[in-house]
Amino acid sequence: MDFLKELWAFLRVRKKLWLAPIIITTLVLGGLLMLSQGTVVAPFIYTVF
Repeated sequence: MDFLKELWAFLRVRKKLWLAPIIITTLVLGGLLMLSQGTVVAPFIYTVF
């Protein structure tokens, strides 16, 4: 949790808030791919991409 606090502080201080949506989207897609690996949902996920 400290990492997320430090990352947010860095983005806020350096005025790089435009990176936040990119980071969030990358994390969500990565988590979705990791969770769908080997499940019944996997064929439906791959058709999206």
